[in-house]
Amino acid sequence: MQVTTNSSAGASGVGAPNKASLEKVAQQFEAVFLRQMIGAMRSASLAEGITDSSATQQFQDMADARTADAMANKGAMGIAELLIKQFGARVQDAPSSTAPDGPAPAQGA
Repeated sequence: MQVTTNSSAGASGVGAPNKASLEKVAQQFEAVFLRQMIGAMRSASLAEGITDSSATQQFQDMADARTADAMANKGAMGIAELLIKQFGARVQDAPSSTAPDGPAPAQGA
């Protein structure tokens, strides 16, 4: 998984946040959270198994990462949905769209 950040928004709006990028980042956050949760659950085992080795541990880490990504893609926990609800009002629908509040005051006046 690759996480990118936009540290500065250009005057042309190229770096401006939009709904699509918010959804992508929210889904990535949910995947990272699930990876941490699955890793914590796996590390809570009380004893080592007969087949435990560094290779087994590496395979389990990769399998856990894939499981977390799949769960995040399905929205299993709903974390991404909650983040979108929380921050959705702060981003615009599309980079090239005009402000939706512009025509409303003119019609009401």
